[in-house]
Amino acid sequence: MTIAVERSGDCALVRCRGRLVAGVRDDFYSEVRQLFPDCRRVVLDLAELTHMDSLGIGTLVRLYVSGKSAGCVLELANVGKPIRQLLGITHVLSVFGSVGENCIRMH
Repeated sequence: MTIAVERSGDCALVRCRGRLVAGVRDDFYSEVRQLFPDCRRVVLDLAELTHMDSLGIGTLVRLYVSGKSAGCVLELANVGKPIRQLLGITHVLSVFGSVGENCIRMH
């Protein structure tokens, strides 16, 4: 999995590409987590995320909790159908703020 971070003021856009699965989740968590002290809003762009397993879901939940504790809002953008279904079945999708398809606001 690879990520690219774009920052604009106190917001960050994290473009995720690949698979969020066991073995890569700790690095992903660490990279996103380090944004929280300086950002009030972090948007995870999942347009190019092709697969997620249960540990990937757990990583998103951990990031949500860490962000909330740091006063940062974590949002998801461009969630593809398979990932959206997985997050919906597990009731995780309703926890996150969701930015509309291709409608990422960096204020």
